[in-house]
Amino acid sequence: MSTAVFTPKYISFDCYGTLTRFRMTEMATQFYADRIAPDAMAEFCKDWTAYRFDEVLGPWQPYGDVIANSLKRCSKKWGVEFREDEARAVYEAVPTWGPHDDVAGGLSKICDKIPLVILSNAMNSQIMSNVGLLGATFHRVYTAESAQAYKPRMQAFEYMFDQLGMGPEVGMHVSSSFRYDQNTATDLGFGCRVFIGRGHEPSNANYRDVEIPHIGALPAVVGL
Repeated sequence: MSTAVFTPKYISFDCYGTLTRFRMTEMATQFYADRIAPDAMAEFCKDWTAYRFDEVLGPWQPYGDVIANSLKRCSKKWGVEFREDEARAVYEAVPTWGPHDDVAGGLSKICDKIPLVILSNAMNSQIMSNVGLLGATFHRVYTAESAQAYKPRMQAFEYMFDQLGMGPEVGMHVSSSFRYDQNTATDLGFGCRVFIGRGHEPSNANYRDVEIPHIGALPAVVGL
């Protein structure tokens, strides 16, 4: 972890995975237990992760379609039945997911001093329920639906820049994902990129300035 202090104009966050506990593996385990052997479930979930990422790289589509299409493709690869009602149940569960335990305490030390922003691969109808569980005040919340693009596409970030009237050089972006966030944040030239080591992606020193284990360590990064 770097000890340098950077004071941004805004701190933007990925939400699902970084702040909100992302429960896709739990959902797959729940619904596919009758089709995927326990010792193969981790590999199935890894493949589903890859298909979800592939689905967001094209033109914008509703997040329910991202879930359904990726799960259908993954099921096809594994030669098991895809059930539309299960995909719908996953989508409907997302707004009920709460935060990691470290989130509220860490954000509460920052939110009244530096404006916090969320840029999420979500629908407008989903995200505010999750945000309401985070235990902190956010200046703005932006979604892929509003941007008409999912991260990692630059269009999603550029929408946020336009709405805030900022350039990336005055911003800090915080995420636990390189593939969705930090690679693009690097290409766009954010003033600081903070990687949260949640364990679902390996670290990469080329695409982060600071690495911390949890949100509770973030105040120190901005000198608080």
